[in-house]
Amino acid sequence: MLQPLSTIYQNADYPDLLIGLNPPDDAAVWRLDDGRALVMTTDFFTPVVDDPYDYGAIAAANSLSDVYAMGATPFMALTIAALPPDLDPSISQEIIRGLAEKAAEAGTVIAGGHTIQDKEPKIGLVAVGFAAENQLLRKDALQIGDQLVLTKPLGFGVTTTALKQDKASPEDVAEVVGWMKGLNRGAAQLAVQFKLRAATDITGFSFLGHAWEMASAAGVGLQVCFGDVPFISCAKKHAQAWSFPGGAFDNKRYYETHVRFDPAIPEEQQMLLFDPQTSGGLLLGVPQAKVSEFLSAAKGIGQPAWLVGEVVPGDQIRVNP
Repeated sequence: MLQPLSTIYQNADYPDLLIGLNPPDDAAVWRLDDGRALVMTTDFFTPVVDDPYDYGAIAAANSLSDVYAMGATPFMALTIAALPPDLDPSISQEIIRGLAEKAAEAGTVIAGGHTIQDKEPKIGLVAVGFAAENQLLRKDALQIGDQLVLTKPLGFGVTTTALKQDKASPEDVAEVVGWMKGLNRGAAQLAVQFKLRAATDITGFSFLGHAWEMASAAGVGLQVCFGDVPFISCAKKHAQAWSFPGGAFDNKRYYETHVRFDPAIPEEQQMLLFDPQTSGGLLLGVPQAKVSEFLSAAKGIGQPAWLVGEVVPGDQIRVNP
């Protein structure tokens, strides 16, 4: 969709645009001065849960996630909203309150924005952050031998779809909402502290889609241990019921040629790795020499982190039981 940009803008004409035109990453990055960089991104989406406050909070956490995925600290945002004209004002206010309070939790001020009318609610943020240029995290920086660390479990898409189908229990909803509302701030701070270089966040293209983006950009292969991949407690139950959103099947069609599953992994469990996530965690490449200390530090601050695989030579993702 953005292909026409490549015929209008050339990298050589914008020497301070460090990331943005080619190759793409989680956010655009502009060099400022004294080693500082400005990181900018935008995201918005339709409701994934019924509660308006939670919807707004999840939208904020999701929008800020791309800033964290670059190793930056968000500080300002603008709202992007499309709201039905007949929507009860109290619902709109709760959506905005959830958005604003989550942004404030992240130390980010919402300094305005733009709202239009639309048939279905849509909300998100244009988010801006600062980073040290020499501490930026990138998709293309994986090295052979790096260990893959994931900072949130999977299963958000299949569970929110089960909610839309009236198949999710209140406990299922509470669990998935709790994870989606969580900021990736702690994970990003640890990544910067340990001088990591490779990261992305797991969102709509699924675990395998975003992992492949990293592998392809770095020219490496990945080996994933399915048994080590974390899932929210209800994910496999809803997978067995095939409550997957349409995006999961789109992801499978697009990325499956790059993935080789061990035949011992059931099809519905394979699909969980193609499940689109909203406000998912970070996928980090951690050098082997740092991984034990990294996981220990994460545990020390209460930051979830799971070792799920490693970077290997090749041009494919292998998923073992």
